[in-house]
This record gives sequence, structure tokens and C-alpha cells, in this order.
Amino acid sequence: MKTASLSGSLRESVGKKDADALRANNQVPGVLYGGAEQIHFSVSEVQLNKIVFNPDVFKIELDIDGKKVDCIIQDIQFHPVTDRVTHLDFLEILPGKPVKVALPLRTTGQSIGVMNGGRLELNYRRVPVRGIADQLPECLTVDITPLKIGDNARVRDLNVEGLEILLSESALLVACKRTRAAMSAESALEGEEGGEGAEGGEGEGEGGEG
Repeated sequence: MKTASLSGSLRESVGKKDADALRANNQVPGVLYGGAEQIHFSVSEVQLNKIVFNPDVFKIELDIDGKKVDCIIQDIQFHPVTDRVTHLDFLEILPGKPVKVALPLRTTGQSIGVMNGGRLELNYRRVPVRGIADQLPECLTVDITPLKIGDNARVRDLNVEGLEILLSESALLVACKRTRAAMSAESALEGEEGGEGAEGGEGEGEGGEG
């Protein structure tokens, strides 16, 4: 995983009124758990947005008033109207203890089916996994090069050592779908082939009569 740094400040008091005051000052309340004790703190909304609204997943080096902890974002709460981040839960990373994250799913190559007029459909933008934080890849990758129209790639096609994928092996990740354009091209081709066959049959018939 990629690494990002974030600075925070301990909260003097914990409650709705205090949280609302923090948000009014462009600070986001959060809690860090997983270690010896829960720590309530706040972080800059501007700094936080650079991490939250990002396609990558980060291991965060969190500095709370000089105390540094490695952690990951475990849960994010958004305002229902403005989509501003209103609260976060951070999980402290402990040596040797697996963590759950949702890694980005990305594709490589160019699908044969797409080149033939098909459409690529990605069913998951992120895939939930479990593993040791320092061993987690930045993303999961599917090579779509061999996919023809009607083909797909499933979880069973992924193989990342030391990583447990928290989806069914049969879960569909990527599919190359048939489009109307592709069907029209196939129909036209079949029509041409059928027409040529009919003409050939007539020619053979005339030759036989002669």
C-alpha cells in the first residue's frame, strides 16, 4: 500500500456540541482504536480530503500531538447532503495482525472482445481483502487481454500470495459484454456469408444442368 502522513490534535472534550464546533472550523473528528486505548482527535478537513477522495488506499502515518501511529481508515461517515466527511474511524496497525481493506481493482491490456466491438463491464471498483498491512499491494490487477465477447474474469482468477479475498470465488469481477453494434456487425457478416453461399448454390445448379 501507499503511505500518507496526517497530523491531528487530541480532543479536549467528546460530544456532539464539540464535534459540531470542530466541523464549523473545518476540522473532522475521529477516533483511533485497535491499540491499548481509544484516542479521540481531530484532523484538518483539507488534509483529509486528499486521502479520502483518492482512488488509492493508504497506510497512514498519523501524528497526534507528537505521538506517531501507523493506521488505516476503517470507516468514513459523510454528510447526507453536502458529502463532506463528518467522522472517521482509524484502526491502528499492529505487527503481524491482519487488517481488512478494500483495494482498488484495475485492468491491464486491451481486450480482444472490446476491439471487436464489445463493451467492458467492471463490477467492482474495490475488492475487500484481508492481509498484513506491509504486504498488501497497492491494487488488484486483472489482465483483460484474452477476454473475448462473452468472456469474464472472476475472483478465482486472482492469485495474490498472502492475501485473502473476502468475496466468493465465483464473484464476477470483469465481463466483456456484447453490444448492439457488435450484434449488428455479426448479423451483417452472417448475411454476407449467407448471400455468397446462395449465389454459389445457384451457380452449381446451372453447371449441373449444362
